[in-house]
Amino acid sequence: MNVPPISHPTWTRMVTGKASYSFEFLATKFLLGYLLLQVNRDPSPQTVNRCAQELHDIFARNLDLPSVQRDLKLIFGQDPVKGYMYDVIEVKAKIARGEKLLLAGDENLLKALPAGDWIGGSIPYFMTEEGGVSTRQKIYVTELPETVSNVSIKVYDAKTLASIYTDAAQNGFSLIVMPCLSKTHFEFALRAPQYKDFGHSPLIGWIAGVHLDDLEKVSPKVFNGQTPEMLEDGAVVMHASLPSSQVAEVGYVNIFEQGNGDAITFPQDGFSVRDAYINGVKTNFAEYVTRQKLDTRLPLVADYFGAMVNVSFQSVDVGKQEVRLYAPVFAGITYKHASPIENYFQQFTARLPSQLSRHPAFSCNCILNYLYSGLEGKRTGHITGPTTFGEVVYQMLNQTMAYLTITDLNDMRSVTVNRPLL
Repeated sequence: MNVPPISHPTWTRMVTGKASYSFEFLATKFLLGYLLLQVNRDPSPQTVNRCAQELHDIFARNLDLPSVQRDLKLIFGQDPVKGYMYDVIEVKAKIARGEKLLLAGDENLLKALPAGDWIGGSIPYFMTEEGGVSTRQKIYVTELPETVSNVSIKVYDAKTLASIYTDAAQNGFSLIVMPCLSKTHFEFALRAPQYKDFGHSPLIGWIAGVHLDDLEKVSPKVFNGQTPEMLEDGAVVMHASLPSSQVAEVGYVNIFEQGNGDAITFPQDGFSVRDAYINGVKTNFAEYVTRQKLDTRLPLVADYFGAMVNVSFQSVDVGKQEVRLYAPVFAGITYKHASPIENYFQQFTARLPSQLSRHPAFSCNCILNYLYSGLEGKRTGHITGPTTFGEVVYQMLNQTMAYLTITDLNDMRSVTVNRPLL
């Protein structure tokens, strides 16, 4: 078990006496007594932060001791959060220890990191334990489980991406990051279900972006940490292997449903639309959206045998008679404008699967959810991770929350064996 970063609120809660534990490690007992005394005498933020750092550091320096490991489990639980916000210096230390990481942060922070077993992408928006936040000063770190026996990092482009599923581990999962609006992003979004062995192995990831103030000024970047190499186009993928006793699954939470309005189809695939068929009648789509006064914060929704897939609006230009989208529409698929959402958080909580009562191994949420539902400063349950310009769950999605879970089959067998007879 790793030591959560100083940004975790529990360190502050302990030195201010708001959280109390019965520790095993003797040095922690002595130090915490001293730190509580200091904070009691001077409760200023500077003193609290310094004392929290000292408490954090004694755990970090003695991490290999069994008593310290047990104390960490006592504080943070058997199933700790696998993702936190870290300072660059903390991330460098994790890379030096050989940890396998998926990183998200400002490109200038990621450029400062050494080579190691990590991949990453640029983004300054995050879901954290304390709520939604925008920062260019910290990196969100997803730690791969210790049971991951091997990782292989590969870089793909639009021509080679079709082998992504055949390259995956026999038992494991793959993490992918692509820059928004790159050729590789478009290729994947349009053709992923056509790739050989599609769905053979769990694939999850996200589309890298930039601060909204930097749109059209700065290009999104992805990183191959083993080089380390920074790319404006391409997909960086970490293929991870799991032991036979564990299985990985991916899924997503979509709070949108098809509304009761018109049936909409399109004559061709693409991210940009001119004509559409509204209940079978050919119509300029930009004029239709404007005339119907559609709320473009709500996506178009297609029903794939019960799986709702969103296509979100980017812009509507009546002058150019063009609608630009954040995901492609596909010819032959019927879309409907989504039903209105009254309360995002109620909808979100209601849709969380039962397995997400514990922290997932990885998760990410769409930037449109962050913006349209005011996630700044608001918690999304146990879900933490980067807030992205698109999500990958086998294929391209948007305006969803994606997640990865890892299940120990031995635990499942134990539950089955021990189930009482009725």
